[in-house]
Amino acid sequence: MDITARSAPIEQLTVAAYTVPTDLPEADGTIEWDSTTMVLVRLRADDHTGLGYTYADKSAALVIEGLLAPLLIGANPLSIPATVRSMWRRVRNNGASGITAMAISAVDCALWDLKARLLGVPLITLLGAVRDSVPVYGSGGFTSYTIEQLQDQLARWVESGISQVKMKIGTHPEDDLERVRQARNAIGAEAALFVDANGAYTPTQSLNFAERFREFGVVWFEEPVPSSDLAGLHRIRKRAPGGMDIAAGEYGCEPAYFRAMLQAGAVDVLQADATRCGGISGFLSAGALAAAFTTPLSAHTAPSLHVHVCCALQPVRHIEYFHDHVRIEHMFFDGAATAVDGRLRPNLDRPGLGLEFRSAEAAPYRVYQSRI
Repeated sequence: MDITARSAPIEQLTVAAYTVPTDLPEADGTIEWDSTTMVLVRLRADDHTGLGYTYADKSAALVIEGLLAPLLIGANPLSIPATVRSMWRRVRNNGASGITAMAISAVDCALWDLKARLLGVPLITLLGAVRDSVPVYGSGGFTSYTIEQLQDQLARWVESGISQVKMKIGTHPEDDLERVRQARNAIGAEAALFVDANGAYTPTQSLNFAERFREFGVVWFEEPVPSSDLAGLHRIRKRAPGGMDIAAGEYGCEPAYFRAMLQAGAVDVLQADATRCGGISGFLSAGALAAAFTTPLSAHTAPSLHVHVCCALQPVRHIEYFHDHVRIEHMFFDGAATAVDGRLRPNLDRPGLGLEFRSAEAAPYRVYQSRI
């Protein structure tokens, strides 16, 4: 394969934002929401189009259009590290986290998708496979759900072959034990039950709840305190019941964040999100750090974006099969990842990420379109 013959420069960038109402009111331990916004970027070179996306406010689209697009037009789509370095340098004075990191993440994913398409291979082939599939855990169980809605969602996942499910806690701590008990009743004795407080508890509360959650077979306690409280996470991890993993990391935007969390001994499982941590490039960096600290890695949400890269990294344990994102990805993309027997598998018959955007279906939800 003559790679140099396929290095035509990036000639076009488009970015748009789409806001989709939730199917039911949703809340976790610290916030509530009624819609989710996807920011989608597409890059075109040599008659091929690569796509990437993030779940963020539509202001991320303005960052892509205003700050990043001038760097991308004319760039070599095969030289991803050089382009990524230029993007991080470009946003220095605007801050390298939050919306700017999400904007870079979407573009980075589009660069990897475009490169694989130019070379005519699935992304997993470009990255190199460690495994051919990745387990998922069903995720939702919002605190805004009634007990019946909670039980129905979790039970349907288990019935579909997903043997690990997660629910939200923390909005009303006085109700959490009963909701966890009802969740266990719905999924039976064999399925693994995860809980996620989204930083709603104090360290003392977390340890008290961890002991009680053990009675219901909870094996995963995510972000019991805010992820910035590394000392609190470390304390909880050291004193939590055996067999209960403490997890955090979903808000990480750069390698230094993950390194600090790992150096502090704050987690049993590190989480990373390619829609926030610098895209595929950033997720690969998080994976390298997890491997260096012999710590498992779990992908946070956006399952269709994570399936290829998760099959390429040794430390990966599973992917979060998040209700909102599964729903949107199946609305907007041909080739969206679907769990079969509790696992996701990359589509080896499609190049790149294996996704094709359904423009007509997405159009009614568009809230921003670039002028580039």
